[in-house]
Amino acid sequence: MRRPEPDSAAARRRSRAAAEWLVRRDRGLTGAEQDEFLQWLALDPRHGEWLALHRRTVADFTALADWRPEHSGEPNPDLLAFPRRRVLRSPWVVVAAAVVVAACVAIWPRPTSPAAGAGDEPRRRLLEDGSVVELNRGAMVTAVFSTSERRAVLERGEAFFAVEKDPRRPFVVRAGGVDVRAVGTAFSVRLAPAGVEVLVAEGRVAVVPPPAPAGPVQDVALVDAGHRATVGVVPGAVPEILPVAPGEIARALDWQPRLLDFASAPLGLVVAEFNRRNAVQFTLADPGLAALPVVAAIRSDNTEGLARFLAAAPGVVVERRGPAEIVVRRRE
Repeated sequence: MRRPEPDSAAARRRSRAAAEWLVRRDRGLTGAEQDEFLQWLALDPRHGEWLALHRRTVADFTALADWRPEHSGEPNPDLLAFPRRRVLRSPWVVVAAAVVVAACVAIWPRPTSPAAGAGDEPRRRLLEDGSVVELNRGAMVTAVFSTSERRAVLERGEAFFAVEKDPRRPFVVRAGGVDVRAVGTAFSVRLAPAGVEVLVAEGRVAVVPPPAPAGPVQDVALVDAGHRATVGVVPGAVPEILPVAPGEIARALDWQPRLLDFASAPLGLVVAEFNRRNAVQFTLADPGLAALPVVAAIRSDNTEGLARFLAAAPGVVVERRGPAEIVVRRRE
């Protein structure tokens, strides 16, 4: 499997953190640790991608541990193959292994243009410096980089920025005349008619309000991780900075696409989770389908992947009704 992102010091930190969470999950998490783990996943979509990569690597080495040289001079060529049908009893679990692979492949980002609009898919953009911008539904961001500065303009909506550190070129997000400056950090910016909201998940940013027509230069407001700054878009506005609890940060960033890991979850719950996060809606034409167990790991905005998963299950038909509805029913 490919790496989720180019190599860097920040990428290595994310990789190590994912490996540590994998070990802790294997040992079992307390309720508080489970909350902390979910908050960690919500902070950056790459966290879930690194976790999926390490989980696959562990599975491969676990399979290799079952081979002993004294058993054969060469390893079984099927050693790393996914379990066959006889092991997976439920028809939904039969297709889950293949879907896990497809879902993990689907979450790896491809370099794209730094400009993004409301109808663009995917909503994730990997910028030329390795920074990542996640767009909430309806958001639009344009980016222009120079030798001295990396600048992004939030035209509308909300976006989350995970910035690669480059002290020589500050990263500046402009929204409604408000500048948010960062070197290497992770934060969201939301542009609303009443003002701009900046939520810092990691590191520190500087918020620069719109300059007043006359008078002293506005002070720069420094906002640390775990804090939210709100500032009006009128000249001379003063930012208001308040602390935010980790659980509230996770809820505020819950719109971000992430890797959803379902372990024998009922299909009704899976559909509800996808419908909550996407414009494309799934409809269960047969209420009896809601109780069927689903085992899959799939990115939360990968509605096409979920549709393929359901279509592969025995006795299930998937039909599209227009661009925004997918109907799931039993085969007659």
